[in-house]
Amino acid sequence: MTEQSKKLYRSRSNSMIAGVCGGIGEYFDVDATIIRVVAVALALLLGGFGGLILYGLCWLIIPEEPLPQEAAAQAPAEESDESAAEEA
Repeated sequence: MTEQSKKLYRSRSNSMIAGVCGGIGEYFDVDATIIRVVAVALALLLGGFGGLILYGLCWLIIPEEPLPQEAAAQAPAEESDESAAEEA
């Protein structure tokens, strides 16, 4: 397969607090501002505290986007794993 698998990361370039909404926006190819507005609306509907807890959990669970040099270093290893799987 030539299509790269899509992974959810916290955004480094599109972050306000921790990059959670920016990363979700990049993953779903949606403007991060829309994700932020929806997140605030949901937080207000849930009483505020539930939204903060959910955001904090996402902050802890979703890994930060790798730096460009880290991504380049990981790419050859992933390609060799895929080619080995295709040969088998």
